[in-house]
Amino acid sequence: MTIFKGSGVALITPMLQDGSVDFDKLKELAEWHVRQGTNAIIACGTTGEASTLDDEEHIAVIEAVVKQVAGRIPVIGGTGSNNTQHGIHLSKEAQRVGADALLVVTPYYNKATKKSLVAHYEAICQSVELPVILYSVSSRTGLNLTPEAVAELKKIPNIKGIKEASGDISQIAEIARLADDDFAIYSGNDDQVTPILALGGSGVISTIGNIAPKQTAQLVADFLNGDVKAAIKEQLRQKPLIDAIFSEVNPVPIKAAVSLLGKCELHYRLPLGVPEDATLVHLEEEMTNYGLL
Repeated sequence: MTIFKGSGVALITPMLQDGSVDFDKLKELAEWHVRQGTNAIIACGTTGEASTLDDEEHIAVIEAVVKQVAGRIPVIGGTGSNNTQHGIHLSKEAQRVGADALLVVTPYYNKATKKSLVAHYEAICQSVELPVILYSVSSRTGLNLTPEAVAELKKIPNIKGIKEASGDISQIAEIARLADDDFAIYSGNDDQVTPILALGGSGVISTIGNIAPKQTAQLVADFLNGDVKAAIKEQLRQKPLIDAIFSEVNPVPIKAAVSLLGKCELHYRLPLGVPEDATLVHLEEEMTNYGLL
């Protein structure tokens, strides 16, 4: 029942100078990831600038990726919201356009209690038939999914996993202890893939995968196939590049990195904007050191 094992890329959303979505580049990126061995694509997550897209664009991005991928790997639509009815609407629409699963971030800003949090997820999950991955990233949402909350939420039939981006390995270990074979744990931090795999994780929902898809998929495959030493070596080789792509708020540096590869133009939606010059220099240095440039 695991939605995917391996490396899922949290895909950037390429944009044109006028601020509109560059659907041609979006489809090219989706095709590239399939051919590079990425195991799943997550459309309209944090890295995809989902918070700056209106609903029509949001669903159009998911649909474009679904059509381009054409069933070759799972496409997971980001449909979380701090407004439950909005989350239900996005989730229903993502299901309508063919998403294979949903990534649903905790409701941000509201600081929901555990009881209301469970009710929020129940309402979204009951509105669709798709499997759902929880997304815990308290640094952005202000709401941490504790192991106790995860244990409660995983009782909801179509909740099948979690993207864990708390950075707290002790918390992730406790979630793993409470999990079962029908519940997948995905690293939400690129520098913690091997530790989470060691706790029984199923893979990563990756930012660095936008520029190193083949290498990141191979890292996870090596670990899952028993070549732990090779996986750790690649994890450590990626570390300086990971630091560079998180030297400013995500997705600012990673979109710049994709642009340096020539795969998109460097345009964002406010309140996000182009990186500082020093960030671009650092990024180019580390991409060169890693062998991408």
